[in-house]
Amino acid sequence: MRKLLLATAAIVGASAGAYAAESGFSVAPSQGMAAAPWASGPAANNNNNAVGTAVKGNNAVPTPGTVVIRLNGRVETDVGLVFSTSDKSGAFKTSPVGVGSYMRLYPGVDGLAANGLRYGAAIELRQNFMGGLPVGGTTAASPSGNSSAQTVFVRRAFTYMGSDQVGILRIGTGDGVIGLFDGGVFTTQTWDSGIGNFNGGANQSLSPNSSVGVPFVWLSQAGAEYDNAKIVYLTPQFFGFDFGVQYAPNMGNRFSDSSGGSPYQAGVCTSAGANCIGTTAGTDATRWYNQVAVGARYQGSFSGVDVKGMVVYETASKESIAGGGVVATGPATQGTATAAFKYDNLSFVTAAAAVSFSGFTVAADYIGGAVNGQLAMRPNGGAPTNAVVAGITYANGPFILGAEVGIVDTQGAANLTKISQRHETEIAFGGTYKVAPGLALVGEFMHTERHQGGFDFVANTGVAGTATKDVKSNSVVFATIVTW
Repeated sequence: MRKLLLATAAIVGASAGAYAAESGFSVAPSQGMAAAPWASGPAANNNNNAVGTAVKGNNAVPTPGTVVIRLNGRVETDVGLVFSTSDKSGAFKTSPVGVGSYMRLYPGVDGLAANGLRYGAAIELRQNFMGGLPVGGTTAASPSGNSSAQTVFVRRAFTYMGSDQVGILRIGTGDGVIGLFDGGVFTTQTWDSGIGNFNGGANQSLSPNSSVGVPFVWLSQAGAEYDNAKIVYLTPQFFGFDFGVQYAPNMGNRFSDSSGGSPYQAGVCTSAGANCIGTTAGTDATRWYNQVAVGARYQGSFSGVDVKGMVVYETASKESIAGGGVVATGPATQGTATAAFKYDNLSFVTAAAAVSFSGFTVAADYIGGAVNGQLAMRPNGGAPTNAVVAGITYANGPFILGAEVGIVDTQGAANLTKISQRHETEIAFGGTYKVAPGLALVGEFMHTERHQGGFDFVANTGVAGTATKDVKSNSVVFATIVTW
């Protein structure tokens, strides 16, 4: 036991010494504390584990033969007002006033070998929330009950290794080529200090889902893009160009096939069946597998003007349905109790460009093809996705101002295929003021509209020939964010 304690102390001391030597601050080993200049995170994707990334992190870079151990974090508090057509439904009415808070943690390690090999791992932990009623309950839980039902879950967990000469390889649950090539620049997600705007942001999180739940179809930094386990390789830059390729065998993490049951999972994969993540043939017409993406990016600077662009193609196969038919499950259509649908393989392209000059950045991102919503397969015969998000930001000292607009055309409801198409628009503008290192104040306004003929967004149902019920929303949010 004494030898184990001494070995543990030596490892901890060596790690602390490496971090101190890199960052230039003092460490008090007896207390495990460090006093240092504030360097804000988060750092799930930083300059150590990306090659030619559009947004570089503020994290310390290890010197040869050392490692940097990180525990970055983020705490956000939001106060918002939401007015939408989903605020009233039957006997229920929601208050327009919302106050929310959440935390994220980003533990990780970055190493640099003497031969130039970069390696390490990164994790992202997030806070989960319960609904208005506890599981199986009929009345609202107390504040203590609400808090006790919250969980912390893993959003990213990957390892990496590479060098500036051969590129970088990342394996695990993490961003694909789209997310790594963008980093929020092309999709204009960087002006509000990361509260999210169109990508599941604070305005959306404080609102009823049907009113502002426009899926973030452009995928960059979205959970649908980075939350299945995958292999990603990024090349070094060649004259401003770099390239990437990714492969994911399924929609999740294969470890779940042998995990225990949970409130979110009825059972485990005891043998080939619907509950197995790696299923390629069965009874689920919406399941895809063998996801592949390839892409190229360019970054250059010309007389004070920075130019960036990317193009990525992605595809995935669909599950083979037993017997060669389709599964008769789905929403009612034209008086039929259930509807049977076939789906197309995922096959889409995203193309984006951004120009920066004199503090301004103008960017646009397009996605189109055989995809429906956020990385879901399109029903056979359905309309293709065509979606554009465009924005402009201006940065001057501690201020960042931004505005953006998104227009999304998709098939939407599968049972309305060849009958109607979904059309959604969203607008947001606001800004960030950096009060001090690691402390930011954000104000943001958002307007959203959702429409599809024959679809009731409030009830989340649609049957051909019935009344259409669109939803609109106006919301404003003020956020305080601390990152480290």
